[in-house]
Amino acid sequence: MNTPFKPPHPAARSGDAAISKNALGIAAEAERFAARFGADRQRRVLIVGGAGYIGGPVASELLRHGVAVTNLDLLVYNHQSAMMGALPHPDYDFVFGDMGNPDDLDRALEDVTDVVILGGLVGDPITKKFPAEAHKVNDVAVETCIDHLNGRGLNKVIFVSTCSNYGLMDEGTLAREDSPLTPLSLYAESKVAIEKHLLSQEGKVDYSPTILRFATAFGLAPRMRFDLTVNEFTRELALDKELLVYDADTWRPYCHVSDFGRLIRHVLEFPVDEVAFEVFNAGSDANNHTKQSIVDLVLTRLPDRKVAYKSNSTDPRNYRVSFQKLHDKLGFECRYTVEDGIDEILWALDAHLLDEVEERRSFFGNYELTRS
Repeated sequence: MNTPFKPPHPAARSGDAAISKNALGIAAEAERFAARFGADRQRRVLIVGGAGYIGGPVASELLRHGVAVTNLDLLVYNHQSAMMGALPHPDYDFVFGDMGNPDDLDRALEDVTDVVILGGLVGDPITKKFPAEAHKVNDVAVETCIDHLNGRGLNKVIFVSTCSNYGLMDEGTLAREDSPLTPLSLYAESKVAIEKHLLSQEGKVDYSPTILRFATAFGLAPRMRFDLTVNEFTRELALDKELLVYDADTWRPYCHVSDFGRLIRHVLEFPVDEVAFEVFNAGSDANNHTKQSIVDLVLTRLPDRKVAYKSNSTDPRNYRVSFQKLHDKLGFECRYTVEDGIDEILWALDAHLLDEVEERRSFFGNYELTRS
């Protein structure tokens, strides 16, 4: 491939300009936080499942903006090395433990002001392969965690859900936050159940929860995953393998892991009245893609690679998503396009940063559990 320089960071795009429009509200929220916790109190965020693919970029974003981070993770994929870059930071703490264990939660919650719940068995394949463990983690442990947070004087709690909850949308219809939820997998069923449980706590809990329905993630991160569409397609074609694509015309929304980190920071900073007990689709309209369009984007960079197509896979999901509420209410816009993600993965592959994928499959994808 011979791409010697890392692709430019898309920092100058409109995302920062959109956020700046909310500067007054964010300043008022900072004053509210100081009045509640003290002017000298540093925000500390507990990231439940913070060693995973998305947790690493979230922690980096928060630390970069002066927010302390505690990571509670059971390391079920033996992915502890993904944290090594963060561990020396004076504001980063790690607690090895289970979010379903109250004692572990108590240790992790020390001095915490806010919580982000990323933890769980993530994705349809891993939950289908390990249904009993998925129920134990994604239903029982997550609900235990949520209930254990009440009464501690926490500020905000962000629960990360999924756009997979929409399942199947009519042709030409964009899924909005109030669209019917049609979960078609064990993973999405658990997310829908937890959403309902969390929203039912209004008036019963002393923290302010927000639900973010994440698009499918892509992009470079300390704990890379190559069982996700953009990353997988790019790597397979870059290595000159024949790529097998099922149901090429099905739609999904996509979002770069770094934009997820920015969004979580933004929700933490945003006026509480605007985000409490609210649900937001997390991604961007521009990153709604079919599998075919992603293949085409890779092929423009890697022509003459082999692609085979099949229909009638075991995954019937097909949905395009609207992110208008995220833009209108929070003023948030993503920086990264799918093309950016493809380019940075091609660069990392060419720089030999990802040579161990086959030897460390459980690190580079949610395939097997080393503990549960």
